[in-house]
Amino acid sequence: MEFSVTHNLVDVHTGQTYPATVTVADGVIQQIIRHDEPIDHSKPYVMPGFVDAHIHVESSMLLPDQFARVAVTHGTVATVSDPHEIANVCGIDGVELMLRNAAQTNFKFCFGAPSCVPATEFETAGARIDAGQVTRLLDDPRIGYLSEVMDFPGVLNRAPEVMAKINAAIERNKPVDGHAPGLQGELAAKYVSAGITTDHECFTLDEALDKLAAGCKIAIREGSAARNYDALESLIDSHADMVMLCSDDKHPDEFLLGHINQLAARAIAGGRELMNVLQVACVNPVEHYGLNVGLLREGDPADFIVVEDLQNFKVIETWLDGVKVAQAGECLMPATTSETINNFVAEPISEEDLALPAGGKNLRLIDAIDGQLITEHSNYPTAIENGLAVADTGNDILKIVVINRYGPAKPAIAFIRGFGLKSGAFASSVAHDSHNVVAVGTNDQDLTAAINAVIAEKGGLSVSSDGQTDVLPLPVAGLMSTESCQWVAERYTKLDQRVKSMGSGLRAPYMTLSFMALLVIPSLKLSDKGLFDGDNFVFTSVFAD
Repeated sequence: MEFSVTHNLVDVHTGQTYPATVTVADGVIQQIIRHDEPIDHSKPYVMPGFVDAHIHVESSMLLPDQFARVAVTHGTVATVSDPHEIANVCGIDGVELMLRNAAQTNFKFCFGAPSCVPATEFETAGARIDAGQVTRLLDDPRIGYLSEVMDFPGVLNRAPEVMAKINAAIERNKPVDGHAPGLQGELAAKYVSAGITTDHECFTLDEALDKLAAGCKIAIREGSAARNYDALESLIDSHADMVMLCSDDKHPDEFLLGHINQLAARAIAGGRELMNVLQVACVNPVEHYGLNVGLLREGDPADFIVVEDLQNFKVIETWLDGVKVAQAGECLMPATTSETINNFVAEPISEEDLALPAGGKNLRLIDAIDGQLITEHSNYPTAIENGLAVADTGNDILKIVVINRYGPAKPAIAFIRGFGLKSGAFASSVAHDSHNVVAVGTNDQDLTAAINAVIAEKGGLSVSSDGQTDVLPLPVAGLMSTESCQWVAERYTKLDQRVKSMGSGLRAPYMTLSFMALLVIPSLKLSDKGLFDGDNFVFTSVFAD
């Protein structure tokens, strides 16, 4: 099929915008004819599509096919997708499911080989992927890179297993993604020198500048929980050739509203230069990862979007390989089929299982921070009832519980501040990175009900208060639904609103909850094996004295 479109064309490579006719045949741009006439700004613009430079599709709670159906309506044509969430639950079989499901669409997913399964040895995961398996994945042409190397102590110490994975990627000319929150100076340089090419964990400008100086590209992250754009946005103009945009984790309610297009519009509104914005939002990920994504040049795959203007980037059309896949907010891709996979054997718990004898006068608290994956820590007097340590809602001190979903074990229990609940409890089997069941609550009755609701569904999100428990089932690895984004978002929103009505002031309480068991992000987290000091990579006690 041959066709032509005539619009204002945004040529990011030359930094020019001009009227042009783009001719497409057999899914490839055959010719671009520039018209010698002034731009009519009332007419649409054709430009390269947006690319999310680092995202875990699983965190949208959608399978890749359903994720793609929403992404194209926002002008996203490709993602660099790390499947380590499902890999931590189901291993290589989980990665294969993602690849098969994604192949049903013509959306351009670039999946990585998960480098850290399990993320650490201080938690129970559902699988282990060693260097040999990583190497076999990297030999698969469907795998484009080595996913984020979260074991930064292993990189700094040049641990043989970690370096074997990195070197396997380097030998195959595949990029290596990094993950080193807070690392600066000589340590950052040493981390990057091992072969790390990107980092999406920077939360201060100084940290990003140190990593850039070491030769590492920076993906500016703005997701549902971690929001680092404000701290790093100046890099779009100062280091346009070394910066990309990413979501990392995007919940379905926010995903329905927008994606990378929102960040591009925000950058323009903030005074960033147009071509720099499009360089980081569209071009850099394609070039860094060698994606088979067109950039609006003759001979490229016909991947492009048509937008109303270059301020808000309202998407009129999205094209992939010369096929229109979205128009005016509606996905035009055909329906697909879904399969499921899981690994969930936890049994229901009782209230007695959550009783914690008071072991000291002071608690060692996890201090959650809205909009950040990192936590702080502090000590606070223990609230004691009948010899048991209990929540203290007046001081925003709640009980946090992690349940091993892969085998029988006692619950891990600690205390946390920052969630703001005045009543009830909520739970989730989306708990990075091992995806055990994590819950926060004000009392053991509601905690038990919320946890058992997730266990009954073999994965999901739940909330319990006033004798009412609601749950969103996630039958695919306890991480994803087989339903549409609209279906999932509607049910997720109801749970989110209930949690907020119980007192939480967090922007995304479920997303924040999901990171409270992520040990590789400092400073204090809870795994199924106990309270973990992420600064020193050792377990610590719940009681401070």
